[in-house]
Amino acid sequence: MTPRIAVVGGGVSGLTAAYALRRRLGADAAIDVYDAADRPGGLLCTRHAGPVAMDVGAEAFIIRRPEALALVTELGLAGEVVSPGPLRPAIWSGGRLHPMPRPAVMGVPDGAAAMGALIGDADRALIDGEAARPLNWTPGAAVSVGALVRDRFGDAVVARSVDPMLGGVYSARADDLGLAETVPALAAALDAGADSLTSAVRGILAAPAPGGPVFGALRGGYRRLVEVLSGASGASILPETPVHRIEADRGGYVLDAAGAARDYDAVIVAVPPWRAATLLAAVAPESAATLSQVPAAGSAVVGCVLAPGTALPGHSGILVASDAGMRSKAVTLSSQKWPHLAESGPPVLRVSFGRLGEPVTADDDTLLTWAAEDLATYFAGAGLAAPVIEHTVVQRWPEGLPQYAPGHLAAMAGARDSLPAGLALAGAAFDGVGVPACIGSARRAAARIVDHLPA
Repeated sequence: MTPRIAVVGGGVSGLTAAYALRRRLGADAAIDVYDAADRPGGLLCTRHAGPVAMDVGAEAFIIRRPEALALVTELGLAGEVVSPGPLRPAIWSGGRLHPMPRPAVMGVPDGAAAMGALIGDADRALIDGEAARPLNWTPGAAVSVGALVRDRFGDAVVARSVDPMLGGVYSARADDLGLAETVPALAAALDAGADSLTSAVRGILAAPAPGGPVFGALRGGYRRLVEVLSGASGASILPETPVHRIEADRGGYVLDAAGAARDYDAVIVAVPPWRAATLLAAVAPESAATLSQVPAAGSAVVGCVLAPGTALPGHSGILVASDAGMRSKAVTLSSQKWPHLAESGPPVLRVSFGRLGEPVTADDDTLLTWAAEDLATYFAGAGLAAPVIEHTVVQRWPEGLPQYAPGHLAAMAGARDSLPAGLALAGAAFDGVGVPACIGSARRAAARIVDHLPA
């Protein structure tokens, strides 16, 4: 019999799940992808600021994780992968730009010297004496990054190095993020017996690192991946068709979608966990209860096209210290970060707002004003005139990213394990928020469904 599978959610996780199902099940399988939005892609979103197309959601993927590069290679897009240039981000703190602390692991330095002028003498003494202080560490402890680093290295390191780094990835402060969830190598080093935070960081940094670039992007933006992936899936993609409920029925499942009941043999749910909780309430109540507890961090991106010839700070971006008193949390100097953008058009950049507990409630005009004012401040700190902004686009992400609080991964594993056969979960809540992690979670969800279907 021809299998019928529904995928709820048309972001990169849902589209990858549909593609993986197609490759495993062949051309005859009926695969429907439901999405409440008017376009597939989710956080892979390309919009125009005047004549310039800009990614205003995810903009890059980690090459050293294999999932994204493997997928784009399968799809014939390997020739469109581009690498960032040699410039590094700067930290905005104390009214000036500072070099990014290094050596460091996700902003956690290997010693006081790595912090440069971001800290004072008292902080230096605290950091350099950390290895001599007893460390009370319980293997497997559910501790936040902020709590650990604050205790061992002080407030300034958290606010001026760790917060800026993690905030750019998770839209949250280090105090809200689990160590094992967001810096697993550091948690593993401590679990393995490192006698101080300093020695744990140095041990990680001493390990051989893969060569080549860390990040990659697609020359045409993420819209290229969405277009090609949608086509390769061979799925029926149903935009503006929200699913309201999933129920079990005669060994399969019934979806309430846009007021119609539709039958399927299996379902992959690839929407944010708080939405998945509503869908699964009837058919998987234990999983739904767990998923409903995951908080969301909203954010907004203001994309800017600058006047031709505008000079940019000599960095790939600006990460803002959480104690700097600024409204924006980061600036991606896209034309500095990606050489192919500098070759093909006017200077472009992105200004980011919003963290967990700090929702973006300002209207678009206010956001544009804030972006212009913050950019003028940052440019002045680099000795440059305020940029002339010619075109803008505002993209809001009201729900944004699921939060990786201490214990999050264990909770999500429990939610997966509690699902009945024929249901699977995929997305940014389960194995990491980045594009490679979402691709990996989608492939695992597809494998679970294929294993469930009759041979």
